[in-house]
Amino acid sequence: MHIPLPPTGPRPAPARGTFQPLTIRTARDAVAAAAEYLRWLGFRDVVQPEERPASGVDLRAPGLVAQVDPSTRPTGLRAVECLWLNGLSTSAVSVCFSLAGYTPEARSRAAEIGLPLFVLDLTGTPQPVNDAADGLATGA
Repeated sequence: MHIPLPPTGPRPAPARGTFQPLTIRTARDAVAAAAEYLRWLGFRDVVQPEERPASGVDLRAPGLVAQVDPSTRPTGLRAVECLWLNGLSTSAVSVCFSLAGYTPEARSRAAEIGLPLFVLDLTGTPQPVNDAADGLATGA
């Protein structure tokens, strides 16, 4: 009897349609665009609190915390570390979105801890910034 070996190569990404971005005009639009992207990635029950909590977490779902920085300044190291710690304390994946990009220190730290970083353009299309974000976006 022949028993096939388990696949060792990369698995194909789950079939999903093309992401439909939301145009960003306000900070609230940026959060909504990130929420839609996370749903497209497969996270369920993504919710956005009415008021931004002190933790800085803009979006939550089972097993997920996400922060969206709609400012015109690059997201810094403190924001990345606080988000990561928030994810650790809730046993959740942490994901960060920024309109203005990230400081070199934030990018370096995110790479060390495996925190996915995305940049949102004004069309609402997230672009992966680091390997962790690439992996999340491709389902790897």
